[in-house]
Amino acid sequence: MLLGTVLVLLLAGAAPASAHAALRSTDPDDGSVVQRAPRHVTLTFTESVGLLDDSFRVFGPDQRRVHTGEATHADGRSDTARIGLPGKLAEGTYTVAWRVVSADSHPVSGAFSFSVGKRSATTGQIDTGPTEDPLTRGLYDAARYLAYLAAALLVGTAAFALLCRPAHTSPLRRPLVAAWWTLLGSTAVLLLLRAPYEAGTGPAAAFDASALGRTLTGRPGLALLARLLVLLLTAAFLIGLSRRSDTVKRPVALAIGTALATALALTWAAAEHASAGIQVPAAMTSSVVHLLATGVWLGGLVALLLTLRRSSGDDLVEVVPRFSRIAFASVTVLAVTGFYQSWRGLGSLSALSGTSYGRLLLAKLAGVAVLLLVAGYSRRWTARIAAPAVAARAAVPAPVPQPVGAPAGGREAAEGPGTGEPGTSEEAESRGEPESLDGPAGPRAGSVDPGIRRRLRRSVLVEVAVAAVVLMITTVLTGTLPSRAQAEAAQQAPVGALPPTTEITVPFDTGTDSVTGSGKVQVTLDPARVGENGVQAVVYGSDTGLVVIPEVRVTFTLPSRKIGPIDAELADRGGYWSTNSVNLPLAGNWTMKTTVRVSDVDQVSVERRVRVEP
Repeated sequence: MLLGTVLVLLLAGAAPASAHAALRSTDPDDGSVVQRAPRHVTLTFTESVGLLDDSFRVFGPDQRRVHTGEATHADGRSDTARIGLPGKLAEGTYTVAWRVVSADSHPVSGAFSFSVGKRSATTGQIDTGPTEDPLTRGLYDAARYLAYLAAALLVGTAAFALLCRPAHTSPLRRPLVAAWWTLLGSTAVLLLLRAPYEAGTGPAAAFDASALGRTLTGRPGLALLARLLVLLLTAAFLIGLSRRSDTVKRPVALAIGTALATALALTWAAAEHASAGIQVPAAMTSSVVHLLATGVWLGGLVALLLTLRRSSGDDLVEVVPRFSRIAFASVTVLAVTGFYQSWRGLGSLSALSGTSYGRLLLAKLAGVAVLLLVAGYSRRWTARIAAPAVAARAAVPAPVPQPVGAPAGGREAAEGPGTGEPGTSEEAESRGEPESLDGPAGPRAGSVDPGIRRRLRRSVLVEVAVAAVVLMITTVLTGTLPSRAQAEAAQQAPVGALPPTTEITVPFDTGTDSVTGSGKVQVTLDPARVGENGVQAVVYGSDTGLVVIPEVRVTFTLPSRKIGPIDAELADRGGYWSTNSVNLPLAGNWTMKTTVRVSDVDQVSVERRVRVEP
């Protein structure tokens, strides 16, 4: 019932798409000159997009904003955006700035131009709309990280209490309450900041009631609303469990807790990368399982750390091995689902080092590798903590068979004095209870060496610290354009080289001693005018010879008009990098930023001013 309700809330109207929208085409064409004024401006994307109140800003030759109609989807197609134009448009060049929201909840924007009759100069100041507000983005990303962290702690601590069954759960109550309130607060912040995050405005816009109302009608807003509902149900479940812990059967509590945790994970999967792209049902299932396994492992580590610090030690010989087995199963699940999600986001092995998404994924994998190394170290101390319990069970003698009807005294004589007394291990074993920790057989199961306990606590503390870093990288990764989508976007326009007309020499030095560590990039821009331009980049090493490097990236920004950065998306041509599809919509002094990456870790960025003529 709960999962069905959340699915209906989140997946209504969902359709397969490629994560992050890429502009497929424009009508009128970008940089074109049309003889008759168009009635509409229509954009077509590679996936369904959400529209904002200010999705379009159209500016005429006089640099004033043109009055337009309301943004709609063309012919009911969710992968389009259309705006109506006035009946009469003057001759000259028109600039269109646009901003929409991808199906995976991330806003994308851009600008292009077209001309009616003939091109005209556009050198004046034009406000093409707000760029991404850094404060809003920073607050939004911080809230997303806290939400991931709190969810992992909430799921992991509850799972630890139910599955590992520590004798004293009081040390776990404070992190449970803190995780619940943190997740509630971060979700509320995300809900308020969603509108300004989509529009690229400042945090003050979060208090606009109409903007909040629009947020609650979109899939990201519905996902956050569903998360608040699940959190309220979770609070009721935890309160009821704490008050009636003796009457609630463990299988029932596990079933309810699993359903709530799954619904909570679904609020992430239904509004991020898994909800768009290829194989959406499989991707969402994998994402939910991945998030749950992450919570059980990483959140359970915090619970284990608190148990090691505050427990009396009598139950550690049972609790620690139980969590070790659960953690191993969680890591196995993470490996399988992580491999699938990496393949889905990357698309090719070359994207691992050639894209931002791939490099972030490598950083996450490195963090996970360190985490596994520390976990392997912890397992050594876990095995030594479990050793007394194993020895105690091995020391219990097998029961001696007795004739049917033999008196109790006969059993006592055969088994030794005291073993037939009420409350002994034989009676406990007949009831299915574990042997008493104070029984006479073998070493005490609860005797944990303080030195071993201290070493295990330190290694778990290191695991928790590394896990926090891994979660931070994951937060950034979920907001980064996947490599597969980036490759699809790059295919939307043909690439090639044009004859050079404007040449800029950009020296670089990455600080390394290799031939490729320093040199210069010769960038040509053709025709360095408003509209479509070709860009070609040739890299020379310190010995003035041509060199081959992993990546050259060139972006253009017009600070005075708040346009950009516009990525040239250069393609490797085997000795040089080029494209012919860079649209610079306005004249002025542009900032060209050239980033040269000579290895997986060494890169440098250099800025130069470029004049773009009308």
